[in-house]
Amino acid sequence: MTKRNLFDNILKKESFLCVGLDSDIQKIPQHLLLEEDPVFAFNQAIIDATQFYCIAYKLNLAFYESLGIKGQIALGKTVAYIRRKYPDQFIIADAKRGDIGNTSEMYARAVFESAGFDSITVAPYMGEDSVKPFLVYPGKWVILLALTSNKGAQDFQFMTDVNGERLFEKVLKRSQRWATNEQIMFVVGATHGKMLEDVRKIVPRHFLLVPGVGAQGGSLEEVARYGLNSQCGLIVNSSRQIIYADSTEQFAESARQEARKLQLEMSKYLKWITNAK
Repeated sequence: MTKRNLFDNILKKESFLCVGLDSDIQKIPQHLLLEEDPVFAFNQAIIDATQFYCIAYKLNLAFYESLGIKGQIALGKTVAYIRRKYPDQFIIADAKRGDIGNTSEMYARAVFESAGFDSITVAPYMGEDSVKPFLVYPGKWVILLALTSNKGAQDFQFMTDVNGERLFEKVLKRSQRWATNEQIMFVVGATHGKMLEDVRKIVPRHFLLVPGVGAQGGSLEEVARYGLNSQCGLIVNSSRQIIYADSTEQFAESARQEARKLQLEMSKYLKWITNAK
C-alpha cells in the first residue's frame, strides 16, 4: 500500500482510526468459547462491525503466539479474512522485532511473505543493519519505535547527549538515512501528545502510528492538534476501548459504537487540513 493509497482511504472514510486486535482468549465473551476457533470468531465479528470506521487493523502478535499453533492459525485466518473482505484496510503486525541482519531477514519473510501483512513494528536499538531487511519489500512499511506510550519510555528514550538531544530524536533523525517517508513510519505514543510538536519538527511528512488513546489516557484532540500534517500523517490506534467495550453477545455492536465515536471525532479534526487547502 502506498502513502497515497493510505491518505485516499483516510479521506474517503473521514477517519485515521486503527483498531487493535489484541484478542485475549481470557477476555473475549464467554459464549465464543464454544466456537471451533474462538479468537478468529471474535476478530471476524469485530472486523465486520468496525470496518466502516477505520482504515487499519493492528494485530499484536504476542496475543496469538501465546496460544501456540491455534493462535497462529487464528492469526493467519484473520489476516486472510481482512485481505479478502476489506482489501482497502492497512494491516499492521505489531511485533516489535529487531535482531541481527540474517535473523531480521527471517522475521521479514515471516511477516511479509508468509503472513501477508502491510507493515511491521520494529525496534531500532540494534541499528541500521537490523532494520534494512524489512525495507527490501516494495509496498511494505517499517514502523520504528521512537517515543512509546508506556511508563518505561522515561528509562532510555528521553536520555540526552552533551548537546541536549534526546535518544528518540536521534532515532527519528538517523533512520531517515535508511528510507524515505514512503516506507518508514514511527510509533509515537498518545500519552506524549504535546511532544508530537517536537516530533513533527524532525519528521514533518512521515506517518505516525499513535497508540495510547482510550484505555491509556491519551487525548485524541491533542494528538490531532500537534500531529496532523497536510496528508493527515496519523494512524491512531485504539484496542481495549473498542474490542472490549462489552462482554455480552452484543459485543460487536458495542465495538461498532465505540469505533463510530472515534471516527466522528476524527472527521472533525480532518476538516482542519481539508479546510486549509
